[in-house]
Amino acid sequence: MNLLTPDHGLIFWTLVSFLVVFFILAKYAWPAIVKGLKERERSIADSLATAERVKAEMAQLQSENEALLAKAREERSLMLKEARDIKDRIISEAKEQAKVEANKIVLEAQAAIQSQKMAALTDVKNQVGTLVIEVAEKVLRRELGNKTEQESYIRQLANEVKLN
Repeated sequence: MNLLTPDHGLIFWTLVSFLVVFFILAKYAWPAIVKGLKERERSIADSLATAERVKAEMAQLQSENEALLAKAREERSLMLKEARDIKDRIISEAKEQAKVEANKIVLEAQAAIQSQKMAALTDVKNQVGTLVIEVAEKVLRRELGNKTEQESYIRQLANEVKLN
């Protein structure tokens, strides 16, 4: 029964050794353990704060990114609109220039036709004048005595001119 009822000396030395170990641990180990726990707690708190700050920054960056995307889309649509306007303006200018060029070509062609017409009329007048002179020369060369012969000869010459 010795095991169940310890001796007073055993209790005393057990208590003394427990108190010595307790004081040694309290003086050297517990402050280091508490300090480590506090550092870990502070480290975790700092990490959580950093994570929250990073999360807030990410949200801010995301909103800035969305704002930039919206601005870029707006600028793109504005650039496309300007490009369409420039395209329409260039097309209309080209059409106007083509109309002006076409009118210029038509006027030049009309002027050329008119000058050729005048040249042709002048040539016809010159030929008619030459024919009249030839007919008059032939009539004068032939001295006809009566008027009926002269008229028939003139008709004959006129018929020859029409046939040529």
